[in-house]
Amino acid sequence: MTARLLDYFADTTPWPRRLWDVSSALALREAAEAGDWVRSRVLSPGAVSWYLRALERQLGPDLGLGDSRLRQELTTLLRSGLAPDSRERRRLVQLMPLVTNGYLERWASAADSAKTPSPERLARAVATHLLDCGHSSGYLHRWVRALGANRDITLADLLRDACRLAEQEDRDFEVLVPFISVPDRQSLAEHLPEWRPPGRVAEWFAEHKFDHPPRHNGAFLYVFTAKDVVAAAREAGNTVRRLEARRSYSRSFRRRLEPVGKAWVAGHSTPLPLLPPERGVNILSLETERTMYAVNRSDRLDEALELAAQLNAGVAASAVAGAWAAIESLLFQPGDKADVEEGRAVSADRLAGIVACSWPRAELTALSHKHKPQPSDPTSKRLAQCRHNLDRSEVIAEELAAGTPLAPSSYSDIAAAERLKAVLLAPYAQLSDVRQVYQGVFRRLYRQRNIVMHGGSTAAIALGTAHGRAAARCRTRPRGARAVEQGGRPARPGRAGGELARAGRRPARTSGHEVAGVVA
Repeated sequence: MTARLLDYFADTTPWPRRLWDVSSALALREAAEAGDWVRSRVLSPGAVSWYLRALERQLGPDLGLGDSRLRQELTTLLRSGLAPDSRERRRLVQLMPLVTNGYLERWASAADSAKTPSPERLARAVATHLLDCGHSSGYLHRWVRALGANRDITLADLLRDACRLAEQEDRDFEVLVPFISVPDRQSLAEHLPEWRPPGRVAEWFAEHKFDHPPRHNGAFLYVFTAKDVVAAAREAGNTVRRLEARRSYSRSFRRRLEPVGKAWVAGHSTPLPLLPPERGVNILSLETERTMYAVNRSDRLDEALELAAQLNAGVAASAVAGAWAAIESLLFQPGDKADVEEGRAVSADRLAGIVACSWPRAELTALSHKHKPQPSDPTSKRLAQCRHNLDRSEVIAEELAAGTPLAPSSYSDIAAAERLKAVLLAPYAQLSDVRQVYQGVFRRLYRQRNIVMHGGSTAAIALGTAHGRAAARCRTRPRGARAVEQGGRPARPGRAGGELARAGRRPARTSGHEVAGVVA
């Protein structure tokens, strides 16, 4: 379980092993919030109805919701449609404390019962709940690593500590953000109560016993309310992005704000990065196919890449808007009557099919590069003869199907191998479940895009989550995406759907070659 928690909380985890879901509590709050956007005609009743049906399926196996009485009432409320001014919507808001209070304690009780949940499901529930409570991924990653370093730690100890974090109240953190350059600070910054000139910054560093302060020309001193110190530092990073956005409207924009790049938090011994790492939206085929700088002609794919460029480092609102524009430009055909009737959300469903079919191939390829036993075994000798990653993934899939033990380098790899064994045993059921989850991810992205673009709001409750959890999955391969350039129906979504349908007609136990080649 700790291996999966580390996967979920690490900022650099490969996309197939990252966290996909949101917590039940956040999903329910999003459902309640949707009524405001339906009233202002930002979201359609059809989009909200789809979401409520999907949410009902998500809540079904959630052991953190407790007894059947609460479950039945939540189901009844979701099936009512939660109209904007309805008593059912008001009742859902009233029930939220019952959902969140004791949520992880109920999971801990389930883990201590005769019918224990799977480590994957339990880890996912703990991770989503703690993240959506407001804890930062960086802080939680350090927390799990510290627990894992103690060999005497038990699952009960871990869950007890997780319950403590979930119940932890927000705290105020004093955060200093030094700047190398603040243009026009005499007229624009020095009158602000949060501005500190260089002399007072030096006094602050000395007062809080920071021995090696950076070179700077002043700083802003903020107080943020957050769950943990890393969350406070990242809130400071978001504030700096807002300052940079405001500075872009200046007539002298060439003189830019230049932060030092780190934030100092009172009571914390070391400076923290001002911004989190990039979100991992990497398209490696631009390098492997040597098309990175091939921009002599503009096509739909190049335009989509430009639109989605904000995903890695941009603010959430612009990243969500650009990402959805890129997805829709490639996966929606306005000349197709069926597409128009089904609505633009069909792009989300098509992308979910592509990602679901890409997931096992990505995991198999990763495992193939981790299998390095000493001395070499027959599997490693077969891998050495492979010329392409597809061949390597087929070898690993065949070995897993045959029950051959691999030589993984970490517990995360062991967990990945177990997930792939389940896919090999029941490919249609497993991949359909994965596609269903990704449908929720990308439809959430679409709803948040509509709130940003049509509602003019950057404060929606699920905006940051939609951005972070969809970002690393908004990827494609240029060669495959070229099929949409001439204006025809998208080819790869059709293929992904066809392969999933074929998986449903295969025997329960499928060959490794078939699973590895779902999307070649």
